[in-house]
Amino acid sequence: MYICFAILFISLFIIYLILNIPAFGRLPKGARLQRIVQLPMYKEGAIRNTVPTPDTPEGVTYWDIIKAMIKGNPNNKPPVALPYVQPELNSVAGTKVTWFGHSSYLLQIDELKILVDPVFSRTTSPFSMIGNTSYNGTDFIHAEDFDKIDILLITHDHYDHMDMPSLLKLKDKTTHIVTSLGVGAHLERWGVPAGKITELAWDEHAAILGLKFTAAPARHFSGRKFKRGQTLWSSFILETPLYKLFLGGDSGYESHFKTIGDQYGPFDLAILECGQYHEYWPYIHMFPEQVVQAAKDLKAKWLLPVHWAKFTLALHDWDEPILRVLRSAEANQQQITTPKLGETIVLGADYPNSKWWLNLAPAKQ
Repeated sequence: MYICFAILFISLFIIYLILNIPAFGRLPKGARLQRIVQLPMYKEGAIRNTVPTPDTPEGVTYWDIIKAMIKGNPNNKPPVALPYVQPELNSVAGTKVTWFGHSSYLLQIDELKILVDPVFSRTTSPFSMIGNTSYNGTDFIHAEDFDKIDILLITHDHYDHMDMPSLLKLKDKTTHIVTSLGVGAHLERWGVPAGKITELAWDEHAAILGLKFTAAPARHFSGRKFKRGQTLWSSFILETPLYKLFLGGDSGYESHFKTIGDQYGPFDLAILECGQYHEYWPYIHMFPEQVVQAAKDLKAKWLLPVHWAKFTLALHDWDEPILRVLRSAEANQQQITTPKLGETIVLGADYPNSKWWLNLAPAKQ
């Protein structure tokens, strides 16, 4: 009997240690939690979307999703290493965007550097040995390559947007961190001083280094462990002296895009997620055609589709997002830029549009 109690105690202790590893972060408490519970979209112990957003559509069960994931898709990764351009990280002239794959990109506003959702680990998981690995050719950029970051922006706390190993390497190089309300609890557990962190709720704004950041709604969710909706998820509006950019984070399609476009638009560039969608979870990620509609709703002059070309987190072909969004953009006369990984967009001057992915796989109709 004593042996059984010992085994049970050791097992429970191991589970406790696993569930409290640093990668899971920390839930908000104290004054931060009080700000959250006062949000109009906080109901029954969690933050909610502005419209009803069920986890799955009617008639779909979690077992359906599990079976589909087990079945998989043989075309969910590129057949060869993806091409890339070694990025210039220290440019000091103009307004530039350099995409590193998935939702990580660098904004350069003259001499200022703004790094968005940096994920430079090989997996999007709390455990380095578990999870889908990044595609070959996408590890051309590392946290160590940045000597200084003026502003680090984190849209929400999911692992494919908020990567603890990357942040641990960047936190001491970063002057300011802008993020959604509640996410600062994770950052503080990882050693980021509270004075560096600015947390915004929807429609709140902050002026930092001559730039204006405004948090705006998104239709998504948050959570690094089991409990969802304890921290906020946001899109962000960035206003510079010359340009206005929409930084979309993750979001399903809804009327909030038109509301944002009417209130804050037009935008010179909208950076919108385009990938990791499926009919089994249609409310929290956009299908490619919805991405184009969202750009139209935002009154965006140019669209940069991201959230693809690095990780496989859904069941579609790896290149299906760009094929569909490009087709829809052309049909709807939406200007779209499609840079290679590491290739730089220069606002007002250079919007790369090569169809670089077509050389990697048989052409699709």
